[in-house]
Amino acid sequence: MRKALKWLDENGERWLLLFLYSFIVLVIATEVFRRFALLYSSVWGEETARYAFIYLVWIGAAVAVRDRAHIRIDVITHALPPRGAALVYLFGDLLTVALACFAIYWSLDPVLVSWKYGNVTDGLRIIRVWFLMAVPFGFTVMLVRLAQSIHRDIADLIGGRPHFAGRKLFD
Repeated sequence: MRKALKWLDENGERWLLLFLYSFIVLVIATEVFRRFALLYSSVWGEETARYAFIYLVWIGAAVAVRDRAHIRIDVITHALPPRGAALVYLFGDLLTVALACFAIYWSLDPVLVSWKYGNVTDGLRIIRVWFLMAVPFGFTVMLVRLAQSIHRDIADLIGGRPHFAGRKLFD
């Protein structure tokens, strides 16, 4: 069980992103073919691709938090000693926690309103809650990743180890 949770922690979002991205490419390619070759397009294609893209973005943001891959200006952290740079990263993570909590709080209102009134999507005619949940879901996953990052940073500070500056896009 522990091994499965470790695998899920390391690869769950990656596989979900791969599935969503493949789904978007497949649906859009099919819709382009249908529109230009068959002169007919579906209602569901564009809508499902749009909602899959929204989930893709928010899950990708959580992965970027995990890998410290968000765009940042790190001139200051390069000029600081390792302990100071680790404290700056820790402070940034705490600010991101505050932002994530704020975003979850304000993004739940549309979800609850949609749930209360049974708001449905235009083309699919299914309850919109599942798609509005992308924002609170993404920020919740981001909070989990931030908790892991803060724990790692504090352990590195206490242990005297160098801080995790992030993964490089190309090594």
